[in-house]
Amino acid sequence: MSVTTVLVVDDEPTIRDVVVRYLEREGYRTLEAGDGDLAKTLVESEQPDLVVLDLMLPGIDGLEVCRRLRQAGDVAVLMLTARSE
Repeated sequence: MSVTTVLVVDDEPTIRDVVVRYLEREGYRTLEAGDGDLAKTLVESEQPDLVVLDLMLPGIDGLEVCRRLRQAGDVAVLMLTARSE
C-alpha cells in the first residue's frame, strides 16, 4: 500500500505547520514550500498526489502556481486561502 504525498504551500510557517501536523497525524507523507518556485520544484521532483495551495504567495502567486502545475501535469490542487474574493 502506498502512502499519499501532500505538498503544503503557504508562506506563513505557522499555517504550514498546523496543516502538516494534521495531515501527518492521519498518515500522509508531507512536503512543504513557502513560495511558488519551491513548490514547482517539489512537484517536479517528488510528484505529490495533492497540493494544498495558498493563493497569496510572495513572488509567483498561487493562481499562477496552479496554472503552471496544470500545464505540467495532472496533480490535484486544493486552494487554501484567507482571501474573501
